[in-house]
Amino acid sequence: MQHGSTSGNSVGPDTDTYVWRDGSLIPSIEASLHVLTHSLHMGGAVFEGIRAYDGRVFLAEEHFRRLDRSARILGYALPWTMQDLLTATEAVLWASGLRDAYIRPLAWRGSESVSVAAQRCRIHTAIAAWDWPVDRALGEGGGGLRLVLSDWRRPAPDTAPTASKCSGLYMTGTLSRAAAARSGHDDALMLDSHGNVAETTVTNIVLVREGTLVSPVPTCFLDSLTKRHVFALAMREGLTVSESTITLEDLDRAEEVFVTGTSVEIRPVISLDRQGQRSEWPVGPVTKTLIAAFRASTRECAST
Repeated sequence: MQHGSTSGNSVGPDTDTYVWRDGSLIPSIEASLHVLTHSLHMGGAVFEGIRAYDGRVFLAEEHFRRLDRSARILGYALPWTMQDLLTATEAVLWASGLRDAYIRPLAWRGSESVSVAAQRCRIHTAIAAWDWPVDRALGEGGGGLRLVLSDWRRPAPDTAPTASKCSGLYMTGTLSRAAAARSGHDDALMLDSHGNVAETTVTNIVLVREGTLVSPVPTCFLDSLTKRHVFALAMREGLTVSESTITLEDLDRAEEVFVTGTSVEIRPVISLDRQGQRSEWPVGPVTKTLIAAFRASTRECAST
């Protein structure tokens, strides 16, 4: 069997990789689910996106802590310790012959019941990994992103478990990204229930103004671990960081705009289209500096 990724642009494990599921390594092609899996019907799975650089898992403990927190918000506990999951992740990378990879841990309620409450459902856990370079993760060729304003909004925090990375919360992002693709854009900008800037479909958005990085307060969307890392890098560069309510007018006045998340790391935003109006931003020096700093930090991760 040949190990490692062989596909061109597919997003997901190839048939020659391995998946860890409920304590065992199995070929990814055998990682099937029962059709009555509760989380498939009710959207109660939780997951993470993590990257490995040269065989080292980046921000691993932070991601697995958030996975555990997401599960608890949804009313169940992971049946594995953080060390179990770290060891399992390393095993998946080794068995699949991967050193630079995207990693997807996932936990879900099983098929023992399809009732809404799901008290009798067993909790399953799996980890997959695949070759998914950053320049293929969003947009073409790794350039600046062209956004369009989504018709969908992020839910208010008292209407959904917005602090969790829950599969059910991604449907509006799926709809928004598909609409963006149809209109020739790379991604969609989503507002909160009050009409203020929230995030894109999968990444946190950051504005640069007078040497300060500003991003929306993560009340109705996931608090990005990658953004926290980028903010720490920015402070090392002598920049100020803050979170506040951001309007579309604030966005228009920004000197630079970028997005950040595990899948894309840092990607500049060059335009936003909305109702016959286009806003544009350059790929400025702050964004370029932080991209270089981020890439250097991943090499530091790989060498430690």
